Amino acid sequence: MSARLDAIRDKLIATFDTTECQLVDDSARHAGHAGAASGGGHFTLYIVSSHFEGQNRLSRHRLVYDSLRNFMHSDIHALAITAVAPSEIK
Repeated sequence: MSARLDAIRDKLIATFDTTECQLVDDSARHAGHAGAASGGGHFTLYIVSSHFEGQNRLSRHRLVYDSLRNFMHSDIHALAITAVAPSEIK
């Protein structure tokens, strides 16, 4: 696992006190893409946290992006987010 992936995951876990946090580095699938040339990675995130209770999808994404603002445009070029509240888990 890369240090970048660990740092991003650690930040998410610390910020949201997650019950589940799966972060996948999809950068290899985007080789040759402009974002890959700048060094930013492509990631897919599945995160479960009580912080998302009562929040709509846009608000949840904003919370995630705000928490990762120091990683955006340097370590992260693209981030696909699935953010759910524990009450939504079936």
